[in-house]
Amino acid sequence: MRRFLVLILIGSLASCGGKPASDQMAAAKVTRVYCGRLIDGLADKTRNGVTVSIVNGRIRAVSEDESAEDASIDLSEYTCLPGLIDTHTHVVEAAGDTADLSIFYTRPLEDEQEIARINAATTLGVGFTTVRNVGAYNGWAGRVLRDRINSGEIPGPRMQVAGFYLTIPAGGGDLVIPGYDEKDIPPRVRMGVSRGPDEFRRNAQAAVDGGADVLKVIASGAVLAFGGVPGAPEMTEDEIRAVAEVAHAAGIKLTAHAHGAQSIKDAILAGADSIEHASLADDEAIALAVQNDVAFSMDIYNGTHIATIGREQNWPEEFLRKNDETTEAQRQVFTKAHAAGVPIIFGTDAAVYPHGDNAKMFPIMVERGMTPMEAIKAATSVAARYIGWAGDVGAIEPGRYGDMVAVKGDPLADIGILQHVDVVIKGGQRYK
Repeated sequence: MRRFLVLILIGSLASCGGKPASDQMAAAKVTRVYCGRLIDGLADKTRNGVTVSIVNGRIRAVSEDESAEDASIDLSEYTCLPGLIDTHTHVVEAAGDTADLSIFYTRPLEDEQEIARINAATTLGVGFTTVRNVGAYNGWAGRVLRDRINSGEIPGPRMQVAGFYLTIPAGGGDLVIPGYDEKDIPPRVRMGVSRGPDEFRRNAQAAVDGGADVLKVIASGAVLAFGGVPGAPEMTEDEIRAVAEVAHAAGIKLTAHAHGAQSIKDAILAGADSIEHASLADDEAIALAVQNDVAFSMDIYNGTHIATIGREQNWPEEFLRKNDETTEAQRQVFTKAHAAGVPIIFGTDAAVYPHGDNAKMFPIMVERGMTPMEAIKAATSVAARYIGWAGDVGAIEPGRYGDMVAVKGDPLADIGILQHVDVVIKGGQRYK
């Protein structure tokens, strides 16, 4: 098998242009990972004694015909899984910022970049090798972070970034705080504030032109926002459709923050690819999601965090009340939507809580109706499909990036062990 792999490698490099095959072979980086148990993110069963061969950052072969003795990384005592995916993060924000949103009026850019650097390293270290950063008040902070990671300057996960929030004036994504005059709000935190399809279309295009590789709209009232009611429609269906048209013309996905049933239905009909939160979805909204193959990204852990830490740290009482009103309702919707066949993708709303706590959601997903394997797929191959990166991440199979994590024990027997990832490999390079 090893001889066969080498012949494939030599042949494929010889067929490339540029340097002679011998020079290219010398430059190729080969990592061979031996896994005692493998969950590949696609099959329903595990495999034992598997070697994953990674060449120049991508998986070249997955074989059961090799031994641990020949491996670059011996994980004989571990269960290997694809690198985990979190489809709802705010990597450039610190947990606890919600306690006083005015920090976004005054935080220096260099402080924000340092927070982002720490969050990126933490996120990768706990096993999330790919994330979708779904917005920031400083819309381009995520882009800067993504580009620093891609250049190799700092460690971090593969990232999609949404740029600034697309929201209505004084809506759930507009940083309007009681007691502060609007003239004191920095323009950089309101770049996506719009009204009417034409303005939303222009601002959506500005986000794409500025480097966003996913777009996000705040379709309905937010829990962690002043004024309004969670789920109350804010954007119209036509406004959402204008953004969807821009996103899809650019070949990227649109996600819609939507708690309420009507906004969920409006967003689906307007062309959204996924719905964040979906706390108050009704049967019609669930059926519409199934019919249109729209995924729900449901952060069913963060309600617990807000209810405990929020009260300890004196978060705004309005936020705590809204959280109480939506947490159990959302978990019931999760169970109903999953049973109905809505694709569920893993999304945590970090940094409402610390990025290192991302995997705390797995046990709740299982408690609320998923099998452990379904929960794992929600954070791997299913998530990869709905963020548009199915050919690159989310599974251990030839062609995708060599992104893997490993844990001691069997996560199918105890999903909670994913909260303690022992090994992280990104692109064939071991980070932990």
